[in-house]
Amino acid sequence: MPPASPLPASAVPLLSLAAFGSGISMRAADPLLPLLSTEFGVALGEASLAITVFSIAYGVAQLGFGPLGDRYGKYLVIALAALASSATALLCAAAGSLPVLLAVRLLAGATAAAIIPLSMAWIGDVIDYEHRQPVLARFLIGQILGVSAGVLVGGFAADAHQWRLPFLLVAAIFLLVGLGLLALNRRLPPHATSVRPIAGSAARHMLAEFGHIAALPWARLVLLTAFLEGGLLYGPFAFIASHLHHQHGMSLARAGAVIMLFGFGGFAFAMGSKAMLARLGEAGLARWGGIVLALSLAAVGLAPLWWLAMPASFCAGLGFYMLHNTLQTNATQMAPERRGAAVSAFASCFFMGQAMGVGVAGLLLACVGTAALLVGGAAGLLAVALHFARRVRLKQAAGKAGP
Repeated sequence: MPPASPLPASAVPLLSLAAFGSGISMRAADPLLPLLSTEFGVALGEASLAITVFSIAYGVAQLGFGPLGDRYGKYLVIALAALASSATALLCAAAGSLPVLLAVRLLAGATAAAIIPLSMAWIGDVIDYEHRQPVLARFLIGQILGVSAGVLVGGFAADAHQWRLPFLLVAAIFLLVGLGLLALNRRLPPHATSVRPIAGSAARHMLAEFGHIAALPWARLVLLTAFLEGGLLYGPFAFIASHLHHQHGMSLARAGAVIMLFGFGGFAFAMGSKAMLARLGEAGLARWGGIVLALSLAAVGLAPLWWLAMPASFCAGLGFYMLHNTLQTNATQMAPERRGAAVSAFASCFFMGQAMGVGVAGLLLACVGTAALLVGGAAGLLAVALHFARRVRLKQAAGKAGP
């Protein structure tokens, strides 16, 4: 059998740029919450629905994009989703009331849902498992920097009382990247554009795909861990900017800059992922990632001085991506013959966990305060990470190479 044709050098970087846009879209609303609360005359918890509805749509829509990617080609579906995300970001910028903003944020979450899970699945299709985790980590640089840039841009926009600007930026990024992805899709070698023909009802096939995945014990563990990780981290995370603003009197722009260090921590992991994996192994990455993340998140909530949140935010990003990248790598191998559906199910669980976490945190906010939310999330994350690391260690000891 002849060797597969090499991939264009820009194939993964373009996906990373799409993930950059997705990261901004997801997190730009976090520092905007106080401004949206004032702008629309609602409580902070009600304004946080702009994050919740995006996460719900993002999580649910991924269940459909996985099989679509398998059927029509993952790279093509990602390109079309990026162009659709440009349009929905423009609609967000044009919203004139909170109900309208919530409706179009719902659409924005649905259109952006294809990008990261299908990118991960496509990488899983074209990169051997032995080399996959560092490639996934490099791909995630886009999302990492997008999350950081989203919080920073949102903070500056909030201080300038211009909440529409981040959505206009997102629209421009998605338009340019979507056109680039479409052009490159035509130059991909056959093995990178392969599709899996599907006979019969698409809905019945989709249910069968997810039923097969849910029947795998290891897949159930990975999916549950992703759900809990998303809720326990991003529920409190959505209110970090508000916490720093109210607790330490920081401007929202400066609070966004502090939170941006979370992304730099993730960037540090991406750059050193190969060496860290070789030294710690998958179980060690998950265990130490959970420990570092939990201690850092609690430190942000309890820090008596604002500047202590800076190293804590950096370390939280480092710990999170140590844990999350290990989960992602396992997700790409849960069901290799159904990789698009499997990774979409993983991403769906992660973002549905986020939606649940932000919703619950918004309800608890008035009762317990932001510091208690951060400490509670840290305790839960520690328990989840240690349990998953233990299961990874047991799985490897048993000599199982797959699910």
